[in-house]
Amino acid sequence: MPEYQLTTHSYEDTEKLGEKLSDLLKIGDVIVLNGDLGVGKTTLTRGLARGLGIKRNVKSPTFTLIREYKDGRVPLYHMDAYRLESSPDEDLGFDEYFNGQGITIVEWPQFIKDEIPKEHLSINIKRLSDTDRQVIFKTHGTKFNKRGFEELV
Repeated sequence: MPEYQLTTHSYEDTEKLGEKLSDLLKIGDVIVLNGDLGVGKTTLTRGLARGLGIKRNVKSPTFTLIREYKDGRVPLYHMDAYRLESSPDEDLGFDEYFNGQGITIVEWPQFIKDEIPKEHLSINIKRLSDTDRQVIFKTHGTKFNKRGFEELV
């Protein structure tokens, strides 16, 4: 499991990181985002969406569970599993997203950990200060080999 680490220094840096990340992703990729509330998970996703050519405003899917953005070069499925903490066995059709024709991002993946494919990219975001974030990318499985994640750091 290769691991790559970097620090962003502003909201804009985190968004730009997401935009650069979009160039390294492929249809069928699943990205899990870990980090405390307000650390920048949706900010990173917003940049990734912009990199995919999505024009719509990306918002946290906390209350809807899944937001679909299909107006870019690749569909983006943005999930927030936080509300599933009390009912993780609910069947919401995750397989259709994880094995579909888009890129899937999951915030709070620990609440649906048994559903997450073995081959995925995990991104952990940690608050270092009001503006600085430590971002750690970790690949799980071989499908992410030779994608160029080292170029992000």
